[in-house]
Order: sequence, then structure tokens, then C-alpha cells
Amino acid sequence: MGSQKGGTKALMLASDALAGAPYAVEWSEFPAAQNLLEAISSGAVDVGLVGDGPFAFAWQAGQPILAVAARRVVDRPKETLAILVPGASPARTLADLAGRRLATTRGSIGHYLALRALHQAGLSADAVHFVFLSPSDAAAALRSGAVAAWATWTPYTVLALADGARVLVDGHDLMVTTGFDVANRQAVADKRATLTDFLQRESRAQQWALSHREAYAQVLARETGMPLAITRVVAERNAFQAAPLDKALIAAQQQVVDTYAWGKALVPHRTVAEAFQPLI
Repeated sequence: MGSQKGGTKALMLASDALAGAPYAVEWSEFPAAQNLLEAISSGAVDVGLVGDGPFAFAWQAGQPILAVAARRVVDRPKETLAILVPGASPARTLADLAGRRLATTRGSIGHYLALRALHQAGLSADAVHFVFLSPSDAAAALRSGAVAAWATWTPYTVLALADGARVLVDGHDLMVTTGFDVANRQAVADKRATLTDFLQRESRAQQWALSHREAYAQVLARETGMPLAITRVVAERNAFQAAPLDKALIAAQQQVVDTYAWGKALVPHRTVAEAFQPLI
């Protein structure tokens, strides 16, 4: 099982959702979705939860993966996904970043947010100079002034805001926050019953977290090393629950692919609907 920082591992441990499972889980943790997706693609990891942007990017890159369950953020809180600038930055709108450097992680939900924001603002995809960095390197670049802005996601938004950054563009009104449990295609064939059981336990854990956020935050702090004050905010903003992986949700993912294509970040060559095989 793969987990991003502040993600599934802490949730499953905090809720004790794996108690009595007829299988053992070996955890691997990753700083961002694209690293997790590469591990799933290679078969090093069977399944992991990622955002719709990274999944669409990986699917169009030809990776042997399938989305097997859908998750939606509860209440879509603000500052979950955002384009951040230093607190002292003179920038007040996205247009103020024209010609400047914007950090994000290639193929990430932050990359998708930045392209979606540029399109919605009537700006071209090359209005800013994209600098593709890992989250830790992007945080350092924003802090040092090496980049003018950073498009990122929770928990990194929470950490950066606590460090003095501010929100320039909030993803709240630009996109629906959808996540997918993504599995290696061979794992779906070979471990279908196990994956289904795990996904059902994950759904129960997410429901548990909605009414036990302090307990979740405590384990999250222990697992990630982030301060408890930070993990309490993360627990509020990363509150997912199961969503039906239906035709409407699948059809909506075409917008994600179209946005990446508009930004010349990828060339679509796979049908979106073929990327989904619900197990729950």
C-alpha cells in the first residue's frame, strides 16, 4: 500500500481499520502523487490514493494503472489547494505573476490547479514560467525568493501558510476535489478480493475520521513529524469520504485531461472511460 505524506497510512492506523484483516499490509510513503503512481506502475506498490489531476496525467502517459474507487473531500474547504506567494509579495492577482517563475510538481494536482487558474483568468499557459520541483524543494524556493509562487496541496499549503505565505489563488472555486484509489492493473487481476476488502476498510476509516479528527490528528503528527497544530488543520481539510465512481464522475474527468492538453503538458491518446474499474 502506498501513502502520500499526511495520507492513508495515518488514517488507517488511527482508525484501526485493518484490525482482523486476513492479509498483512506493507506501507511505502511518498512525498507526492506522481512518485506514488510511478511505484504503482512498476508493481512495487499495489494501490494508493491520488488526486484526479495526477491520475489523468499518469493514465495519458500510458502507465498500467486503473482507478478502482473514488473519494471526495467533504465540504470542499478553502486553502486545501492553492497557489501561494510569499507574505510580502506585491502580487494580488494571477496576472501579476506574468513572466515570473511558478513552482509546482509536474503532473501534480498543483500543476492542474495552475493551468486551470490560468485558463479561467484568460491567460495563456506560458504566461508564467513553470519550474517543476518536489514539494520540499518548492517550499525552499518560495521561502528564498527563487520562485514567485507555488501551486500545491494539503498538507503543504498548511505548512507554507504557517511559515508566512499567503493564498493568491484558491482552488476552492476552480475545481472539484476528487481523489482516486489507483491500482496496478496486474494487482487488480491477481488481488481483486484483497483490494476490495482494503478499499471497504478505507471507506470506513474515512467515515470514522469525520467524527474523530483529534485522534486522527494525533496519529498524523506522530507518523509525519508535523506539529500537532498543523495536523489538526490537515485533518480538517483532508476529510475524504467515498463517492460513487459513476458515469457522471468519469465524464467529468475529461475536463482534467483537456486542461493538461490546453497547457501542452500532455498529448491525450487514451480514452478516459477506460481508466476506471470500480471495485467497491
